[in-house]
Amino acid sequence: MSQTLSLSRRLPTQWLGVVPFFLFALLFLILPALSIVLGAFRGPDGGFTLANIVGLNTPTIRAAYWVSIYVSFWSALLGCLIGFAMAAATVLGGLPRFIRSPLLTFSGVASNFAGLPLAFAFIATIGPAGLITVWLRTEFGVNLRAATGFNLFSTTGLIATYMFFQVPLMILIITPALDALRREWREAAEILGATGAQYWRMVAFPILLPSLLGTFALLFANSFGAVATAFALAGPQLNIAPILLFSQIRGDVLGSPGLGYALAFGMIVITGLANALYLWLRARTERWQK
Repeated sequence: MSQTLSLSRRLPTQWLGVVPFFLFALLFLILPALSIVLGAFRGPDGGFTLANIVGLNTPTIRAAYWVSIYVSFWSALLGCLIGFAMAAATVLGGLPRFIRSPLLTFSGVASNFAGLPLAFAFIATIGPAGLITVWLRTEFGVNLRAATGFNLFSTTGLIATYMFFQVPLMILIITPALDALRREWREAAEILGATGAQYWRMVAFPILLPSLLGTFALLFANSFGAVATAFALAGPQLNIAPILLFSQIRGDVLGSPGLGYALAFGMIVITGLANALYLWLRARTERWQK
């Protein structure tokens, strides 16, 4: 009996619940990423080479990276601004409390709504033959593209589509940070004669800044790595890094497996830096809130 109890104390049974998580991360995240990193520096003969990394310096690949960075930057920035305004209006703006629960529920669903369903929804709504496009043309004689220059199958249209999951993700992340703003801080600022604008500029905004920057980095990485929505929306005509990599996997372009590994490695570096920045800033925010 005592031997059984001693054996149970030695076995780390409390870790059994997270074994599936670590196994999933190892098989579908760590090992594939390690394979990509090794492949980016492996030549056709299997030896070490930097030729694949140097090969990224071509006009097509450079343009794909810059367009991806452009789309990710603006979708992250607009997502942060719109999501923060909505979250602040709900948490601090005096809106009825019954609005908060449906908003957070919708945000939890919409932040994971991407890929082919999202692209189809936007094409069916504001595409060339979409519901709103046809309604504006038939009822008001307004040609949406001619009047505004908006084209859903462009980088501007891709940014607008990404807003559907970027804004909800911002709401989900920034709401706890807004909840952590203590009422005593605002009351102390008002007692000292600070206006509402001064409170936000000198107290609330500096406290929220790490959360805002961290969420921006996370939204940037979230947009940079998205491929299914962009490919379903416009296909290969959009020259962004994820679509270029997808075409390489299918064997449509580049024609060099090593160059494909290098392209994927560059995406890992960019998204990895963005996620590392997010984790560092989130840790700073947690220290502030304590």
